[in-house]
Amino acid sequence: MTTHHDPRLDAYWMPFTANRQFKQAPRLVVRAEGMHYWTDDGRQILDGVAGLWCVNAGHGRPRIVQAIQQQAAEMDFAPPFQMGHPKAFALAEALTQLAPPGLNRVFFTNSGSEAVETALKMALAYHRVRGEGTRTRLIGRERGYHGVNFGGISVGGIVTNRKQFGAMVAGVDHLRHTHDPARNAFSAGQPEHGAELADDLERLVALHDASTIAAVIVEPIAGSTGVLVPPKGYLQRLRDICTQHGILLIFDEVITGFGRTGQPFAAQTFGVTPDMITAAKGITNGCVPMGAVFVQQAIHDTFMQGPDNAIEFFHGYTYSGHPLACAAGLATLETYADDQLLTRAGTLHDTLAQALHGLRELPHVQDIRHYGLVGGIELASRPGAVGQRAFDVFLDCYAQGVMVRTTGDTIALSPPLIISPEQIGQIVDTVATAIRRVA
Repeated sequence: MTTHHDPRLDAYWMPFTANRQFKQAPRLVVRAEGMHYWTDDGRQILDGVAGLWCVNAGHGRPRIVQAIQQQAAEMDFAPPFQMGHPKAFALAEALTQLAPPGLNRVFFTNSGSEAVETALKMALAYHRVRGEGTRTRLIGRERGYHGVNFGGISVGGIVTNRKQFGAMVAGVDHLRHTHDPARNAFSAGQPEHGAELADDLERLVALHDASTIAAVIVEPIAGSTGVLVPPKGYLQRLRDICTQHGILLIFDEVITGFGRTGQPFAAQTFGVTPDMITAAKGITNGCVPMGAVFVQQAIHDTFMQGPDNAIEFFHGYTYSGHPLACAAGLATLETYADDQLLTRAGTLHDTLAQALHGLRELPHVQDIRHYGLVGGIELASRPGAVGQRAFDVFLDCYAQGVMVRTTGDTIALSPPLIISPEQIGQIVDTVATAIRRVA
C-alpha cells in the first residue's frame, strides 16, 4: 500500500472522503469481477457493499458490458428534448413491469439525487396543475438521506449534509426518525415497536394544515444514516395519513430498489404503495449513471392537458435516458431475471441475520439491524471522536481483504445479491476480527 505523498493524486477533490487521510495512504482499486475488487498492488478485496449500494448483480457481468460496448458503437448520444430513441421507451416499459401496480410512468434522471429533485418538483407542480397551489410544503424525516442537491438536503435530515449550506429550500419540515434502541435494539428484521411514530405526521398537519403540504418523502429503509429498518406497521400508517389528507407519499428507493429487500422494491416487500418511487444505483448495476422516478399514472395524466404542442412539465436533463444508460439498464434487468436476483435477498435474509447477531457480545457493539441483504452494526462512539471507531474497523477490514462501509459509528453491509453464504460468513468474520482489534 502506498504511504508516501503522490502529487498525481492532488488534483482530484474526492467526494464524501477524508481527502488528506486518503492521499497519505491511498486505497486504489483497478479491476473488478464478480464479488471482488483488485487493488493497485494486486490484493483481492471482497466487496461487502456492492460498490456503493449499487452493483447488485456483481461486477463485470458480460451481458451488461457487451450492451454498453455495442451501444457506444451504434449511437453514443440522442437528444432527449423533443426527440427519443427506442431503448429509452423499452427500458421504461420494462421497469414498469417490476414496479408496484399503478406506478407505470417513468421519468429518467442521472442519479438518485436528481431523481429526488425531480420527484419533489413533480409533487409541487402536480398540486398546482390540479388547482391546489397552496400545497407547497415538503416533509422529510430526521436522519433521512435524499441525495446532495438542495431539495434533497432540505428534506433530508443528516446534520453534516446540511449545516454548511445555508437556509436551503424554504417550507420544509421533518418527521421524527424511527431509531429507538431503548425498545428495539438487536431486532430481528422489522422492529416491533414504533408504528405510532408515523402519527408525527398528524402533528405536522395540525401545525401547518394539510392544505399547505404537498408531499412526504421517506426511505423505506434509511440506508446512509445507518440502516434503520421501519417498525412493523409504520409505513402503512404513513400511507393512510397521507391518503386521508391528500398528501403525496414518495418512497426514496435509491438504495432499497432492485432486490435489496427480497422484492424488486421495498414497497412490495412491506406491502405499501407510494405515489412515487425514486430509484437509481441498481437500475444499471452501477455501470452507467442513471436514476428514475416512478409515478402513478393519475399524477402523470393530470399534467397531460392544454395544447398538444405544449411542454407539460418544464424539467429534464441533457442526459435523461442516455443511450448507454438505457442499454445498460435493459441488460441489467435481463441479468437480474436470468439469475432470479431480485428475490434472492429474501432467501439469504436469515443467513445474514444469524451471522450478524453473532456479533452481539463483541466489545462496543450497541445494536444490530438488518433486512434482506442489508445490515448495520452500530458501535459505541469514542468520547469526542464520533465515527473514528467505525472508520478504524473499515481500515482494518480493508487490510484483511474485505470492503465495508461506515456512516457515523455504524458499519453498513449491502453486498451484491450474488453473494454466497460462505462469503457472508467471511465478511462478518472479518468485521468481528476488526471490532475485537479496534479499541
